[in-house]
Amino acid sequence: MEPGSSGQRERTCKKGGAEIGPNPTDRGKAGSKHHILVDASGVPLAVELTGANVHDSIPFERLLDKVSPIRRPRGRPRKRPSKLHADKAYDHRRCRQACRRRGIRARIARRGIESSQRLGRHRWVVERTLAWLHRFRRLVIRYERRADIHRAFLMLGVALLCFRFVSRFC
Repeated sequence: MEPGSSGQRERTCKKGGAEIGPNPTDRGKAGSKHHILVDASGVPLAVELTGANVHDSIPFERLLDKVSPIRRPRGRPRKRPSKLHADKAYDHRRCRQACRRRGIRARIARRGIESSQRLGRHRWVVERTLAWLHRFRRLVIRYERRADIHRAFLMLGVALLCFRFVSRFC
């Protein structure tokens, strides 16, 4: 079978394609999640696409590794941010260990101990960026069967957000 032709592979894949899963909050409907890492002003640094049934702590390490080196005037370029704020969904041993291995101070709210009010001072920046990203209607509901096409639209949305931040200052 030639690449690009519709054939056996498309008929055997489940509806919605790869990287989807039953959403635990929406009656088990298939869906996907956008994980995003932003800086203090809300500029997207890294983005990841997973199924809706994947726990948030699993793509956390890949998200941290996607951050490109930060240039400094002298010395080695810093590869990671110095501090990271995350909500209770990332309260897992593997997330804290991933931050520790990379030299990042993790400020992750602990389930059952800390209230989410204190972390909300920093978390709203991420929520605002996700709201800006979901203004692109193509990303709110996943219409694409193939994950690479949806990921391309996600990257395009992130690029447009970054362009808007840059155009404000130039």
